[in-house]
Amino acid sequence: MSKTLFDKIWDSHVVTSIDGGPDQLYIDRHYCHEVTSPQAFDGLRRRGLKVHRPDRTFCTPDHNIPTENQDRPIADQVSRHQIETLTRNATDFSVPFHPLGSPLNGIIHVVGPENGLTLPGMTIVCGDSHTSTHGAFGAVAFGIGTSEVEMVLASQCVLQPKPKTMRITVDGVLSTGVTAKDVALYIIAKMTTGGATGYFVEYAGSVVRAMSMEERMTLCNLSIEMGARGGLVAPDQTTIDYCKGRMFSPSGVEWDKNVSYWNTLRSDEDAVFDREVTFDADDISPRVTYGTNPGMGIAIDDTIPCPTNDSEAKALAYMGLEAGHSVSGTPVDYVFIGSCTNGRIEDFRAFASIVKGRKKADGVTVWIVPGSQAVLKQIKEAGLDRIFEEAGMTVRQPGCSACLAMNPDKVPAGKLCVSTSNRNFEGRQGPGARTVLASPLTAAAAAVTGVITDPRTFLTSK
Repeated sequence: MSKTLFDKIWDSHVVTSIDGGPDQLYIDRHYCHEVTSPQAFDGLRRRGLKVHRPDRTFCTPDHNIPTENQDRPIADQVSRHQIETLTRNATDFSVPFHPLGSPLNGIIHVVGPENGLTLPGMTIVCGDSHTSTHGAFGAVAFGIGTSEVEMVLASQCVLQPKPKTMRITVDGVLSTGVTAKDVALYIIAKMTTGGATGYFVEYAGSVVRAMSMEERMTLCNLSIEMGARGGLVAPDQTTIDYCKGRMFSPSGVEWDKNVSYWNTLRSDEDAVFDREVTFDADDISPRVTYGTNPGMGIAIDDTIPCPTNDSEAKALAYMGLEAGHSVSGTPVDYVFIGSCTNGRIEDFRAFASIVKGRKKADGVTVWIVPGSQAVLKQIKEAGLDRIFEEAGMTVRQPGCSACLAMNPDKVPAGKLCVSTSNRNFEGRQGPGARTVLASPLTAAAAAVTGVITDPRTFLTSK
């Protein structure tokens, strides 16, 4: 019987199935951070249980950590308590743990792939919705709740209803200045924030095959924002080349055996998806959001559409924007590049390509936050930090930072931030903060002009 890639991976990890209910799914890799794990570990203590497969779990703090002075005691009491709790839990339960400042510390969805912990064909979970990032490797990766974190720690399995399948095909060739972030924002706007609810999405087509692994991670990361359970891309030579030689990747005979298996991981030609959607690369331009959810987005040279309901009208009022007007030219107070969506070295290279030889606009605060210690090292080795410093910008230390208002990097009320992160909900970057989601190129253009600017004006002028 023909199967989709998702079905192949899911079905091969089912331990038992409950008739009319969920599947008991075996989990290959479990990622843990400081926010969603404390209650899970406490649950194990109350029940007198150990972590069933500590070697399959990987812990690192990322959400509620400062991105400055990480070598000093954490000032915020809540953050300090969370980090100390994760440290104690990892020690007590013999789980691999990588604290602030260690070489393997960083945002969990950046650290996992760059160290070969994320591999094709795996099932991967974490108490974080953007676990879908790891699907870029041809893995079934999804976020789980705290009670499910405890379930995985105790049994290395989780009870899950099997999602439906959807294939989104993007064909053609992207034009200059259009990035994976723009593709994702375009798809979300077309699908709406609930358009993929109940589905696991496979991305396909010439545009997706041409993407680097970092671009595929950005695309899969944002699957959640259209309601999908997760997203994945079939592994190919790009995937294999990326995985080879990484710290936790297999080697020798095991590498050859794994590659042989990975090469089988694709949907059968006659596989039937529950839904098929196709988009054309020619229709995609650099994108920005104008509202308070990722689906409220337009091409950067389009005008803001009229609201069709009270929620959209409320969003425009919150953002201080008007229908019929262009977003371009809107004054910017903050620019943030980072997060699990756009916190990898390719993102900072793109940002630097526009910033190089220019100065930060007066009155704009720029937060440059690498996704991991490894990315920070790459930034310095490539000399990107010098480009940023000459532009009047500084590179901070790794962490989730201004993606969410859970650490000191909060955007003040009323201020507008062009952000490379994944969500623009009210208060997401700080109480009363206004967020415009964009690509690293568009963020860089805003940083040097002080207003929302089409990045193509810089790319064609050089």
